[in-house]
Amino acid sequence: MPNIKSAKKRVLVTDKKTEQNKAIRSEFKTEVKKVEALIAENKIAEAKAALPHAFAVIDSAASKNVIHTNNAANKKAKLAKKLSAAEKVSPAKEEAPVEEVKAEPVVATEPAEDAPAKKPATRKPAAKKTADGETAPKKATAKKTTKKKEADAE
Repeated sequence: MPNIKSAKKRVLVTDKKTEQNKAIRSEFKTEVKKVEALIAENKIAEAKAALPHAFAVIDSAASKNVIHTNNAANKKAKLAKKLSAAEKVSPAKEEAPVEEVKAEPVVATEPAEDAPAKKPATRKPAAKKTADGETAPKKATAKKTTKKKEADAE
């Protein structure tokens, strides 16, 4: 046991955090095992229902740094992969038939042939205003010439 007060406190805090982390890790492992057991027993519907809660527990453990984020992602991916593989092997028998809803057909209206086609609206840049409140005329811009071109022109 340390003699320094701050070191004593660190020991106590570390023990407390270790217990908390053990509880989180235990819950994480339990949820993963539950889903895997449901998949092994071919209870696909129950496994689908338990999967979101398991994902939430895994994400919670990762956010609290009990497990690494990549480890959490790998666990989630493996669980989802096992579930989808189990679904393909034994399709769900409990799925209810889906009722087909007939929608009324939508009739597309074509524009009249004699009407001119509309151009898409384009926005022109706003004209600059002078201090008087009137728009200033545009200045003509001259081409820039270099000294070499001016010498050649003479």
